[in-house]
Amino acid sequence: MEKWSLMTITVLLALTVRWTVSLGSYSGAGKPPMYGDYEAQRHWQEVTYNLPIRQWYFNTSDNNLLYWGLDYPPLTAYHSFVCAYIAKLINPDWIALHTSRGYESQPHKLFMRTTVFVADLLVYIPAVILYCFSLKETSTKKKASICALCILLYPGLILIDHGHFQYPLSLGFALWGVLYLSYDWDLLGSVAFCLALNYKQMELYHSLPFFCYLLGKCFKKGLKGKGLVLLTKIAGTVVVCFAVCWLPFCTDMEQIMQVLRRLFPIDRGLFEACMFSSPPPRLANIWCSLSVLIKIKNIVSPQTQLKLSFAVTFLSLLPTCIKLTVQPSLRGFKFALVSCALSFFLFSFQVHEKSILLVSIPVCLIINEIPFMATWFLLVSTFSMLPLLLKDGLLLAYAVTMLAFLSACVASFSIFEKTSAEDLQLKPFSLSLKGHVSWFKSFPKIVRSLFLLSVTLMGILSLVSAAVHPPQRLPDLFPVSVSIISCLHFLLFLVYFNVVILWDSKNSRSQKKIS
Repeated sequence: MEKWSLMTITVLLALTVRWTVSLGSYSGAGKPPMYGDYEAQRHWQEVTYNLPIRQWYFNTSDNNLLYWGLDYPPLTAYHSFVCAYIAKLINPDWIALHTSRGYESQPHKLFMRTTVFVADLLVYIPAVILYCFSLKETSTKKKASICALCILLYPGLILIDHGHFQYPLSLGFALWGVLYLSYDWDLLGSVAFCLALNYKQMELYHSLPFFCYLLGKCFKKGLKGKGLVLLTKIAGTVVVCFAVCWLPFCTDMEQIMQVLRRLFPIDRGLFEACMFSSPPPRLANIWCSLSVLIKIKNIVSPQTQLKLSFAVTFLSLLPTCIKLTVQPSLRGFKFALVSCALSFFLFSFQVHEKSILLVSIPVCLIINEIPFMATWFLLVSTFSMLPLLLKDGLLLAYAVTMLAFLSACVASFSIFEKTSAEDLQLKPFSLSLKGHVSWFKSFPKIVRSLFLLSVTLMGILSLVSAAVHPPQRLPDLFPVSVSIISCLHFLLFLVYFNVVILWDSKNSRSQKKIS
């Protein structure tokens, strides 16, 4: 009973923070003609409720795709329809075809915020709670609550979902997938991840770890026996899930192709997502950071950009995926989710600044294993979205939630005491360097100093971005600085996570249990 009392207090605190943030501004508030993501979600409700399914993804006189046209998979559309049905019962004006465009009012804001709040409460938060209880390292009630508190107070997700405006469903479904796999419920895990992928196509960031982990389990069980049976069941489950989700669009091939064109608009080029921000670039990936020095867009054709992006992303993913397939383990799977998602964010095609959340949530899953590095990464990931958050008027919420999260992690995990090579999961790597790198003995002190330098730099740049006008000749100075500094952090984190994965001796022991 006490266990659930502690967790209840944790959840109530997390919900209070979320609702408090939701009282503030949102994306595009009072900014016609396009407004922002808040209006995009409202517009999808308008479209899905008033138009037949066959028109949802097509450009028509009633559905101008240039005005927030639907560009997410079918589950997002179905969810929009459900929200629209409820909205219709409360106030039909909220989703009236054409006339509701740009609709803003306090009652409507309350309704929209509530839909996010309910989605969080029904899908994401329960997954976090059950995940924390499932961890062996958090077997005591206090440790499980502490872990849940730090995950639920992660500022990046709170600010984007309940501030900027976005639904946490795809990340929630993916988390359910991880939870099911941790219990060896592979078919339920496959279903949950299929739901995530059919809600947002960006869940492809997590697809290779799911695929490699399950394939590796099948190999270990033997593809001439139980492994083949499991592989067949998983394949059948995935096919059925996709068939059910896409059934209304399977009336003809043109419907399917149009949906796919909306989901993957490759003709827009490598920097299309960077251009959503004004002025660009404000994205902390390698291509937008490099474009400050080298105008890739002007010297490389869109098709070559696509090939280059694919090649670099694939090569950065390959070592982790091979290791996970050969030595499947739950621990390796969670670290692979981080590494692969970060590779996608840094090197893949048409990335949005909010996509860093696809890396951050897997990092939250390993915060109990590497609290120091996880806390550092989660702070940087939120900082990387600073230009977007300032644009949405969320400076106060950003400052308070960042400080609250850092305080919670320091108090809960004593992160500054966990900077040794062993605490950072680098002991196997350090042993391989023994005798070659003399400074490794002072590694904890170096890491702590770098962390404090990093946090100080982020704090100063956050303050300057909010309070100081940039030079007239360099109007993008602060957003670009945030992007480049964040990108450099992410590159170092990518190296770190790959070192942990590739030198991890625990995987080889734990994968024996699977076989």
